[in-house]
Amino acid sequence: MDIWEKLYERAKALYHPAEVSPFIYAHHVVCALESGNGEIYTGFCLESCCGVLDLCAERVAALQMYCGSGQTMVRRLIVFRDRAPYGSGSGMPCGACREFFMQLDRKNADMEIMVDYEKRQTVALQELLPDWWGMYRYDQAKEGD
Repeated sequence: MDIWEKLYERAKALYHPAEVSPFIYAHHVVCALESGNGEIYTGFCLESCCGVLDLCAERVAALQMYCGSGQTMVRRLIVFRDRAPYGSGSGMPCGACREFFMQLDRKNADMEIMVDYEKRQTVALQELLPDWWGMYRYDQAKEGD
């Protein structure tokens, strides 16, 4: 079993769309990520009637990672709804999640994101955010060390 299959199986176990309350719908988008030290963390989406309260599966998994271990670097990420990513933009983190990962750790620019599970096609986060606005702040912080 390769790492992508492990990530897929861990995320798939969380997929069971459900109404948590008349206001919150959950478990319809799931995610698994591999942290810098090789541990796997998972998350699922929670959508509410008030958009600012929504939590994406990717950020939930990243928060699990950070709260549980203090890690900020992600090696690999898979996110999907009812089936594994199959190309044509499926499985892509939203803009807020892309931004969050870039701000969380500079090394996340190299994070592999699954695009097509069957073909094992991935894309690096930096390809989705070329010339990211915040890189200069990382460079400035590095110069200050």
